[in-house]
Order: sequence, then C-alpha cells, then structure tokens
Amino acid sequence: MIEKIKYYLKSFLFLELLKGLSVTGRYFFSKKITIQYPEERTPISPRFRGLHALRRYANGEERCIACKLCEAGCPALAITIESEERADGSRRTTRYDIDLFKCIYCGFCEEACPVDSIVETNIFEYHFENRGESIMTKEKLLEMGDKYEAQLAADRSVDAAYR
Repeated sequence: MIEKIKYYLKSFLFLELLKGLSVTGRYFFSKKITIQYPEERTPISPRFRGLHALRRYANGEERCIACKLCEAGCPALAITIESEERADGSRRTTRYDIDLFKCIYCGFCEEACPVDSIVETNIFEYHFENRGESIMTKEKLLEMGDKYEAQLAADRSVDAAYR
C-alpha cells in the first residue's frame, strides 16, 4: 500500500522529470565543448590510421618487394597483389589494390611490411562519389605516398615508439 502511495506521489510531483531537467540545466550553463569542424580541428593521435599510401626509396624506386605479407595478414581480405620477376631477378608488383570498403583500418598490413612500403597516413578527409573509386590502385597509392612523403617520413621517425 505504501509503495502505491509513493508511486502516485512521484508521478503527481513529476520527480523523475525534475531530476532530468536538473541534469539538462547543469550542462546548459556549463562551458561548451563543441568543435566547429571545418575551421577548428581536434588533435589526432599518433596512432591514428587513415588513408593508405605506398612509399618509394629516395632514388624513386618503389619500396614494395611483392612479398605479399600484407595481403596474407589482412583480416578483411581487402588487399590484392600480383607480381612478376624483373630482369635483375627482383620481384615487383604489377597490381596492388586495396578495397577501402572492405578495409577495417587495423594496421596489420603496415606491421607486416618488412620494408615499410605500405603505410597508413593520418588523412581522414576523403570521400567517394562512385563505388569504383573506393579501390585504391597501385598508381593512386604511389601518388598518395609521393604527395605526403615528407610527412610520412617525419611521422615514422618521431612516432617510432608508438608503432
């Protein structure tokens, strides 16, 4: 009987509503933490993994030796590699595709690479308008690597303890 009286008293006095409004009021007058995105940026963790890139050596030769460890280590099966042997006996890739719709950005490809060829940059602002654009071909990956090589080299030397 007493429980029913408490229940009706609470519902008549709107105690739950007042508790909710007190929480809302507390945050209404506190300092706002909203970031105005295009103008303001939040700091990015050194461990952030974004868009992929293929790196080159200083002489301009691509680093990838077609060992296919990144393809084998990819849990999402997002990487496809085809290779051929060159005249000097070394292997190089003829096809290196990453399907970004399948990719889970785990970084296993980056960790498996013995020559630091495939890397994940800190670029998170990219989009696709057509489905076929989500597949990063070897040419696109090398272009990304060439474009951001200075940043990638600096990130690798500074953040070696994090990787």
